[in-house]
Amino acid sequence: MRILHTSDWHLGQHFMGKTRQAEHQAFCAWLIEQVRAHQVDALLIAGDIFDTGAPPSYAREQYNRFIVELRSTDCELVVLGGNHDSVAMLGESRSLLAELGTRVIPGVCEDLHEQVLVLKQRNGQPGAVLCGIPFIRPRDVLLSQAGQSAEDKQQSLQQAIQQHYQTLYGLAEAKCTELGGNLPIIATGHLTTVGASASDSVREIYVGSLEAFPTSAFPPAAYVALGHIHRPQKVGGLEHIRYSGSPIPLSFDEARQQKEVLLVECSGSALQSVIALPVPCFQPLLSLRGSLAELGQQIKEIAKKGTAEQPVWLEVLVATDDYLSDLQTRIAILCEGLPVEVLRVRRERGNAATSLSSQARETLDELTVDEVFARRLQQEELEPDEQARLQQMYRDVVGALQA
Repeated sequence: MRILHTSDWHLGQHFMGKTRQAEHQAFCAWLIEQVRAHQVDALLIAGDIFDTGAPPSYAREQYNRFIVELRSTDCELVVLGGNHDSVAMLGESRSLLAELGTRVIPGVCEDLHEQVLVLKQRNGQPGAVLCGIPFIRPRDVLLSQAGQSAEDKQQSLQQAIQQHYQTLYGLAEAKCTELGGNLPIIATGHLTTVGASASDSVREIYVGSLEAFPTSAFPPAAYVALGHIHRPQKVGGLEHIRYSGSPIPLSFDEARQQKEVLLVECSGSALQSVIALPVPCFQPLLSLRGSLAELGQQIKEIAKKGTAEQPVWLEVLVATDDYLSDLQTRIAILCEGLPVEVLRVRRERGNAATSLSSQARETLDELTVDEVFARRLQQEELEPDEQARLQQMYRDVVGALQA
């Protein structure tokens, strides 16, 4: 039984004024090629198929087109709802998509049997039993109780989610027995686990209620296909509990990650192998850091990866020169004539004044104006001659004010 595990597509994402439509379209075409090349029996999307609960029409069209095109591969598709997805929107086409070989579990079902699916091999024989678990909202599994502390709520939610997994696993075991046994049980999930490494684009869930779900609380499934964290990774170093990560970088801190989908192969009831299939980069996206002099050279090097039709999207973090008031103009001059597009310019020490104020034990009344400036200079990595120049300029300004 071969299963392809992916998640967090975020169709319809608008990234700093840029649409990701072309990248998503290229990924969908590539993914269908992988399904054919590896003779995949079932494709799992473990949540966040869309970026918002009300995605733009082109994103819905991409979703529907992918489902239609996948049908010709004889591969089953299972779509699980994530925290970004609307339960109602995903559910509205559920019965229609079932006719196209796609099963959708937008949220926790009233009848839990609807979340236990038999995945078939290409020859039509049962290949695995799936515990299809979407993003679990607290109201799905928990009744609010008056007088509970935040810690009590967190413990109650963790226990309720754990019980949901155990109940579904029990139903899956019964289904395996009914089918003659010797089938792997696959579970899904859309949540944060203990030790998972997140990125800037991951929206925290269960804030104040459940920070992270412990690995030990998962049932003994052959494989657990997780979504929500965009960085591909094993959970707790375990081979069988994995985040596939997002297929495209959704924030600048994901730019240097190798994105992937996971090819899971089971033999009998056991996991045989998990192979990462690297996703090609469909849009160059990078974050650069340095002084203006360093950035000029870095931008020239990075520009080699871009073209006039597809420029490199850049985030520029300016260090040491961040006190300059015309950074945007200076960066624009460095990029002039190059196939790059700067989407964001940041000053590395923009919060230095706040940090200085919060860390200092003295009050301003205890310091002279020269001492305040000296403390501020200590936070910079400047050459001695540059420090001396700035100190002289500062003294000149103070002298002019006093005069």
